[in-house]
Amino acid sequence: MDALKPHTEVIVFGKGCWFALGDMAKSGAAALGVDWTCSARNARYLSGGNITLQGNFDPSRLFSPPATIKKMVKQMIDEFGKDKFVANLGHGILPNIPVPNAQAFVDAVKEY
Repeated sequence: MDALKPHTEVIVFGKGCWFALGDMAKSGAAALGVDWTCSARNARYLSGGNITLQGNFDPSRLFSPPATIKKMVKQMIDEFGKDKFVANLGHGILPNIPVPNAQAFVDAVKEY
């Protein structure tokens, strides 16, 4: 990370590392990736509340109907807050997710 910081913003992500969010927040990263195993409330609390968080939509939820995906995305953003937050999946996209479902995720974020 130290080698990259002079050239770009760095987002640190460790799957299942909710317990280390406090230390990760002190690392100098611009943001922390959060997977779906950690709630927005806990992520904000554990990270100290002053760093941008990215995540944490469970990728398997993209098998839900598009209307349901949109509701869940709205709930995720409501819980994290739109400030200091980057909406994203909690850990990559599964290869067999239907394209319309992935599009519903993107559309819901853009509409928020």
